[in-house]
Amino acid sequence: MGIKHLKENEKLLFRQTIQAPGTINQEDLRNLYIQRPNRKILGTPVTPLVSIYYFGERRYHQEKYIRRKEAVEKKYDDKIASTTSQRKINNYQFKKLKKVDKLNGFIENGNVWMQWGEPISVFDSAKAAMTRERFQEYLFGKGYFKNKVTEHVGNTGKLVTVNYKIDPGQPYFVDSIFYDVADTAVLHIVNDNVRNSFIVKNTRYDQDNFTKERERLDLLMKDYGYYDFNRQYIDFDIDTTFRTPERKIAVVISIKDPAKRGYHKKFNIDQVTFTTDVGVNAPDQQRQTRSYRDIQYKYYKNQYNLKILSQRVFLQPGEDYSRTKTLRTQQQLGNVEAFKFVNINYDTAGGKFIANIFASPLSRYEWTNEAGVSVTQGFPGPFYNISFKKRNVFHGMETFDLNGRFGFEGVASATSSENVYKSTEAGLNASLTFPQFIWPFKERQRYKFAQYNPKTKFTAGYAYTDRPEYRRTVISVNGTYTWQSANRKRLYSLIPLNLGVIDTANLSQSFRELLLKQHDLGNNALTNSFRPSFVNSIIFGITWNLNNYGNKERDSWYIRTQLESGGTIWNFINPKFITDLKLEYFKYIRMSIDVRKTDPLNKNTVLAYRLNSGFAYSYSDNESLPYEKFFFAGGSNSLRAWRPRRLGPGSAKPPESKNPKGDGLYDYSIEKPSEILMEASIELRQKLFGFVNGAIFIDAGNVWNFRPSNVVDAEGNITQDRSSQFSIDRFYKEIGVGTGFGLRFDFTFLILRFDVGMKVYDPARDQGDRFVLDKIRFWKPYAKEAADGTFYGYREPVIYNVGIGFPF
Repeated sequence: MGIKHLKENEKLLFRQTIQAPGTINQEDLRNLYIQRPNRKILGTPVTPLVSIYYFGERRYHQEKYIRRKEAVEKKYDDKIASTTSQRKINNYQFKKLKKVDKLNGFIENGNVWMQWGEPISVFDSAKAAMTRERFQEYLFGKGYFKNKVTEHVGNTGKLVTVNYKIDPGQPYFVDSIFYDVADTAVLHIVNDNVRNSFIVKNTRYDQDNFTKERERLDLLMKDYGYYDFNRQYIDFDIDTTFRTPERKIAVVISIKDPAKRGYHKKFNIDQVTFTTDVGVNAPDQQRQTRSYRDIQYKYYKNQYNLKILSQRVFLQPGEDYSRTKTLRTQQQLGNVEAFKFVNINYDTAGGKFIANIFASPLSRYEWTNEAGVSVTQGFPGPFYNISFKKRNVFHGMETFDLNGRFGFEGVASATSSENVYKSTEAGLNASLTFPQFIWPFKERQRYKFAQYNPKTKFTAGYAYTDRPEYRRTVISVNGTYTWQSANRKRLYSLIPLNLGVIDTANLSQSFRELLLKQHDLGNNALTNSFRPSFVNSIIFGITWNLNNYGNKERDSWYIRTQLESGGTIWNFINPKFITDLKLEYFKYIRMSIDVRKTDPLNKNTVLAYRLNSGFAYSYSDNESLPYEKFFFAGGSNSLRAWRPRRLGPGSAKPPESKNPKGDGLYDYSIEKPSEILMEASIELRQKLFGFVNGAIFIDAGNVWNFRPSNVVDAEGNITQDRSSQFSIDRFYKEIGVGTGFGLRFDFTFLILRFDVGMKVYDPARDQGDRFVLDKIRFWKPYAKEAADGTFYGYREPVIYNVGIGFPF
């Protein structure tokens, strides 16, 4: 705990607690602490940051960094003095500033170890008193005008615990609301929108609501044409003597008139001008001007379809100024991927009110190259990407993309329990994106839809996968419509055309034997998935992103749900021509939902949750799904205590490993494609030091099938095994549970993740033997050996996962 670093008469602030009624938000109060105890690792009393800080302090010499800073300044000053090239001067000045800023950080805040760590938290009674005052101010702002806060300081040796006792008293409520608005036009607008007010009768007084109400009224007036309206015109008078015995408050909301003009002026747009090529250098040329839908377009070269461009402009001459329409125009023009930036300002000179839109175009052609290491459900592998982009293909702000990818990955074999096999991945995709719906809508409807950022994307692709067991190629074609809600919190996606031709070749002998065995048993789902096939489907999806998912300031949600109907057309058309081509076809329904939530507990700790579920049901004669449409459980983004795609289905037992020692371990060599998925995770993430973050987690879930599977009994007879079939009366007993811990290395441009997964409850084990946490072994799991040389018992292996980014 770092007590050894205390000086004489100093004591360590070990803990702070708050004793308050349930009506008081204690998290808000904790954020007001003037002094905080040293950070502890994942709730334990261990404070590694203190040790890191003093480790660095013992090695810190400020004079060294001062001398180094002086040397850097002299070095670059000499270089600047020795050249007349302005380009070199600018380059030297930039490098000098960058290095000097870094050294100033070391001079002011210590070396890297000191910046990663934190000094011992020495208790200061004056800071405790200041915290008390902050609590009182907070409670007053929440309507508890007669609150009492006391702090009790407890000492145990050199450890100090401070307990703040909160007695908020009785809250005051808003009883009456009056408006003092001289301008009747303004008063009319306020009254028409009063239902959205943050100040409501019979609610507890809250100072934050007054701040929000001032902001709301300001934005409201600016949406009704009052361009130069300002928050300074809004004032609140609060009378706490109004019916005092009943703790009632009267609120007077005043909107003053401007002192000089004497009234609030409504601004009407006289003209809209749109300069489409700001920053373009065109010597000896004058910009042309062309009017379309009452908008004056200015450009050197007419390279945009003004009919399409004007759909994203929501400002029109003759209309009142609107801040919302101004922002919407800026956002929607930025969404079409044609401009570097879009700025909108208003010119009030000359007695006119002119809206000026300035846009700087992006380069029409773009090449990018990318090389790196990818980590998905397997092991790291190198990749290389190359992409070409052409913008404004047909002068309607269309975008053409051509992407190529080649790489290797380490994957767990589908028929072997060996650790790593090489998988070769290659692909080529071409897409064409239009900034509108390609559909015979009327022109008026196109302008109406433009505020929802509509896009149509056509894609054709070729994917090649070479694994140890098979070689698989997929040729795909699809068309996608996407659009957003007006508040941009929901994204909709409709894929009415999704076609794919899949071919699998070069099956390994072991994989071929596996498929033949499944075929002989009558389990054709897996065998049909690896026949040459034609897949077609319609997909609709909705994605919600609430409060910018992943932010560290407040709760946030991410929800994605998708419904897919495969082979729908074969319900109306005979697929004989498909079968004549010896292609397998599929008819199925597939639905999935992925819910994620982050809950910041404090600035260094986040609690994250995930619920992922789905089902896929085949109703074609082959009772099968395309392999890519099955659900799987296990891996670095799923249940991390199981190998990728190896959990389940249900309580079905994998075969025991073929280790001659009889180690009691299962052979997880075969992937487990299934039709029903349920999984959930909870993860506590905490910043440890510098760019290193820690996490502990619990994962739970499994996969099941709708139909029982066939197995061969001891006599060689084929029987039905219902252990893999979903059953409402036992599925909860088949939920696999894993736990573990991990590290996340936040390098800003990427997050490298390392997780250690350990099984807690394995549904594949016999009843009474499913809790296996006590059998975990980190290195070389094997059975215990008896004195006579026989082996008994087993040890569960720990699973090590490497990934990029957070698991959810």
